[in-house]
Amino acid sequence: MKPRISMITLGVRDLSKAVEFYEKGLGFPRMDSPPGIAFFTLDGTWLGLYDRAALAEDACVSPEGQGFESITLSHNVASQGEVDEVFSQAIDAGATPVKKPQKVFWGGYNGYFADPDGHLWEVVHNPLFWVGPGEKTG
Repeated sequence: MKPRISMITLGVRDLSKAVEFYEKGLGFPRMDSPPGIAFFTLDGTWLGLYDRAALAEDACVSPEGQGFESITLSHNVASQGEVDEVFSQAIDAGATPVKKPQKVFWGGYNGYFADPDGHLWEVVHNPLFWVGPGEKTG
C-alpha cells in the first residue's frame, strides 16, 4: 500500500456558497460532479464539498460541531509574497482572517483563515519543505 490522501471532503452548510468561495474566490478548478456534491481537481488530490448533515449521516456521527475541530488544511506556496496574495484572495472571497501572515519561529511564513463554513486553512511558505509532489522550494 502507498500512503496517500487522495480526497478531502468538507461538510458545508450551503453548497452553492461554498462552491462560489472555492471556485470563483480561490480559483480552484471544478470538475463535473453529480447533483448535491462538488469536486475540485488539485495538484495530487481532490477536494469535495458535500452537505454537512448528509456527510455526518454517511459517517454515522452527529453533524453538531463547533470551535476548533483539531484539523487544519494547509496550502503550501513558493514564497512569502504568495502567502500574502493567497491570504488576501481568500479574505476578498469571504473568508474570515484568523491569523494574519507573519514569520514563524520555525523559519517559515504563514497565516490562517476560516472558510465560510469555519474550516481552518493555513497558507504557508516553508523554505525547508516541498510545495507539492516533486516541487522543492528554496
